[in-house]
Amino acid sequence: MSVRILVIEDEDAIRDLICMNLEVAGYETESFADGMEAAVSLAESHDYGCAVVDIMLPGMDGFALLPQLKACGIPVIFLTAKGDLASKVKGLTEGAEDYIVKPFEMLELLVRIQKVLERSQKMHESIQILDVVIDPERRTVTKAGQEVYLKPMEFDCLLMFVRNRNKALTRRQLLAALWGVEFEGETRTVDAHVGRIRKKLGLQDVIRTIPRIGYRLEVDE
Repeated sequence: MSVRILVIEDEDAIRDLICMNLEVAGYETESFADGMEAAVSLAESHDYGCAVVDIMLPGMDGFALLPQLKACGIPVIFLTAKGDLASKVKGLTEGAEDYIVKPFEMLELLVRIQKVLERSQKMHESIQILDVVIDPERRTVTKAGQEVYLKPMEFDCLLMFVRNRNKALTRRQLLAALWGVEFEGETRTVDAHVGRIRKKLGLQDVIRTIPRIGYRLEVDE
């Protein structure tokens, strides 16, 4: 199965050029010209190996999209005309894997994507928290060697916690990443899912409640 790359770029010619070259290189692509449309789509599917994201986008800019992409475990490469030092520092310190300034060479972009995929490959390997083992590729969870069934949204929620271990995630962040930025439900939806994950996997002392904020999965690095 080939790696899927998410391309979020509002200039049609650049977006089409990137997607064409990625597909020639053997990747699958999905693209959006609007940041808000991309954010909404992430609630339905976030099975991407990497995202190539412009910063100046309609709907929602690249900086605003970055937390949701990170929460979904998607490495981000900013590809933008914003070449000033402040923007570069902001992008990299807030969690982008790479930052490329337009105009750019397609070969360089392909090489940088490959390097990001290599660095992030560990995210697709089995993850162990105490006696719980999560396999992101097979979407399975075992506890003490016995498989435990998690509903799809429960699994995605657990994966967000383990990929953001020791970091506080707000209920709003979880709602936006898992249900979409336009989801109108209440934050109790998050609490119910977290409660079921804790009960099924015995992680009551690992997934900590952060008062008035959300949750944090606490483990030794």
